[in-house]
Amino acid sequence: MPEYSAKDVQKLRQLTGVGMLDAKKALEESKGNMDEATVWLRTQGLASQAKRADREASEGAVAIGRSGDAMSIVELRSETDFVAKSDAFVALVTSLADLVASKGESATEELNDPLERMKVISKENISIGRVFRIQAPPAGVVDSYLHLQAGRGVNAVVVALEGGSVELAHDIAAHIAFARPSYISRAEVPESEVEAERETVEKIARNEGKPDAALPKIIEGRLGGWYKERVLLDQPFVKDEKQTIAKLLGPATVTQFAQVIIGD
Repeated sequence: MPEYSAKDVQKLRQLTGVGMLDAKKALEESKGNMDEATVWLRTQGLASQAKRADREASEGAVAIGRSGDAMSIVELRSETDFVAKSDAFVALVTSLADLVASKGESATEELNDPLERMKVISKENISIGRVFRIQAPPAGVVDSYLHLQAGRGVNAVVVALEGGSVELAHDIAAHIAFARPSYISRAEVPESEVEAERETVEKIARNEGKPDAALPKIIEGRLGGWYKERVLLDQPFVKDEKQTIAKLLGPATVTQFAQVIIGD
C-alpha cells in the first residue's frame, strides 16, 4: 500500500505545480513525507514550473478534431512561437482536439499529465485556451478551415449548416477565417450595441453638417457598413464580393460557428 493518500498527491501538486505522475513519484521516493517530496521535485528540476504560471502565454497553436458529425477546436497556449511550432506541441493540441470531438469539452482533462510534462520540458507557461465542440444539426453538415503557419494552426473555424453541403460549409468556414464576423445574423447583435452605433453615426453626420432630411438614409447606410463588419450574412463573400454570404447560402442556414485565432 502507498504511504500517501490522493489528498497528499493533490496537495503536492498545488504546492509545486507538477503533474500527477511526478507528484506520486516524489511521494514514493520520500515515503509520503511532504517536505522531502518537495525537495525531491526541486532536485529533479520539476517544482520550479509553478513560478511560470504568471508569465503571459500569448503564443500557441490551434487544432481541429472530427468525430462523426461533430467537430472541435482546441487552443493550446504558450509563451513563444518556438515552442508552439514544435512537433510535440502540435501533436498534443491535435490529440486534445480529437478527444474533444469524440468525448466533449471536458475530455481535455485526460491529457493533464502530458500537458504538465510539456511545461517542465519547455520551461514555459503552457495552458489550454479556448475549446469548442460543434455538432451538425439533424440532416445537416459540419466542416472547417484551418490556416497553418510554420506547421502549426493559427486560425481555426468550424461551421455547422442545415440544408447545405460539406463543400458549402467549407467555403463559409474559409470566409469566416478572413472576414472574422462576430454574429451570424443581425438578430443576434445586442440592441444596446446597435443603438450606441446609431447614436454615434448620427452625431458624426450632424457634425458633418448633413441636412436633417437626409439623416435617416445616411444613418441606415452607415449602419449597413457597420453590420458588414460584424454579421456573417451581411458580408460579401471573400471569393466573390458580388454576392453576400446570405445569397451564397441560398436555402441553407448557418446554425453555429466558432473561430479561434492565436493572439486574438
